[in-house]
Amino acid sequence: MAAVVTPFPSRPRPGKTFAASILPPGRKERYAAGKESRQRVARQQHGEWTISRNRRDPVELVVESSKGRISELIPIRYGRMMVSPFTFYRGAANLMAADLASTPVSGLDAQLCGDAHLLNFGGFDTPERRLVLDINDFDETLPGPWEWDLKRLATSFVLAARSNGFSSADQQEAALTCVRSYREHMLECAEMTVLEIWYASIQFSDTLAAIHRKAGRRRLERQIEKVKAKQVPEHEFPKLVQARGGRYVFKDAPPLIYHHPHIVASGEAIRRALVLYRESLSDARRVLLDRYKVLDFALKVVGVGSVGTLCAVALLMAAEDDPLFIQIKEAGPSVLETYVGRSTYPNHGQRVVVGQHLMQTASDIFLGWTHDQGKRHFYLRQLRDMKIKPLVELFKPVTLFDYAGLCGWTLARAHARSGDPAMIAGYMGKSEVFDKAMAAFGKTYADQTERDHGSFKNAIRQGRIEVQTET
Repeated sequence: MAAVVTPFPSRPRPGKTFAASILPPGRKERYAAGKESRQRVARQQHGEWTISRNRRDPVELVVESSKGRISELIPIRYGRMMVSPFTFYRGAANLMAADLASTPVSGLDAQLCGDAHLLNFGGFDTPERRLVLDINDFDETLPGPWEWDLKRLATSFVLAARSNGFSSADQQEAALTCVRSYREHMLECAEMTVLEIWYASIQFSDTLAAIHRKAGRRRLERQIEKVKAKQVPEHEFPKLVQARGGRYVFKDAPPLIYHHPHIVASGEAIRRALVLYRESLSDARRVLLDRYKVLDFALKVVGVGSVGTLCAVALLMAAEDDPLFIQIKEAGPSVLETYVGRSTYPNHGQRVVVGQHLMQTASDIFLGWTHDQGKRHFYLRQLRDMKIKPLVELFKPVTLFDYAGLCGWTLARAHARSGDPAMIAGYMGKSEVFDKAMAAFGKTYADQTERDHGSFKNAIRQGRIEVQTET
């Protein structure tokens, strides 16, 4: 097995400057071609955001995105989106996709996350049991303009900074740091071979080294210690499961996890879907899955954007003390599809799985896809596997800047796996012209998100939208 390479520093290397002249001939030509792309779309143009005359009502787009969801869960989704402009932003990926479609692009593509806000990044354990930082949500993944992911990420840092009450200068610095890190690490990718990029990972030792505040480093260390001590999934077993009628079942805790009538009635259909899911795995993974027996299913409400879609969790057991939790998530068309074209995969669960393999350093060993008799598509993975979520609401400005740099680094590595890093790096260049334009977009689009959130809250007051808040 090839060694894991972690070539990226958390900060630019002292005395290290990028020079296109030292690139091998092929990469030098692609860098120059990327630079030439500025003649078609100047880097400063990425800072522009104006509302299109035919822009649709944002409330209508949010409501439209709820079609096909479980009706009684939609008010929970709206209740979560109502909390702040940032939570609204998290649940309105389709709205931003429509807006991004009219923005200038360089003409260079990569596999996109499609919903690259800062809370869709975090820590998890690889199959080799190494804790890494990576993107962790791919519901909207499709190939498309790499700038779209970066604009969504930069805007999310402005909105998170505003939610924390940070100054305008700190809001802009968070977005600028994110984009600068993306550009600088893409320049480093331009110097690397294809396999070096593919093997690269961001381990948590790198993450800790990038955090400047001692309190922030200690908080993350405690999170890591806590997660390792849980020994998932055994730790989750007594919290989620109880004995009933001589067998183990999930504990009901509605409306977030419970035996929804649809899940109960669809038990046999779900079991058949799991048989099809098994076929999406490699032979070795099938042998592993076959060690477990399916005991129970329950509906589980997760996130903001996914609320109301059919998200379930399955309990499998190999022995009394040997559980496995599998998350089953419905996968519909990507919000990007209208603007970049339909997926080449017939199953949207497969679209998600392939996109995840393309962008992530390492993916869950149980990652696969299936469909039900109604032809709804799903992807499956372990429910939890050493996951660490950023506690953004506790961040001080300097901690947010550090995290912004880490997310920019992560996104650059993910895009470089499928895109052409030399061409993308050539387009962005060595100066901060592109960084400042993207940060300006983040500020302006965050303003737009606040206006859209205001329209959403007005629709709630007028009774157009029903919400359910959670205690």
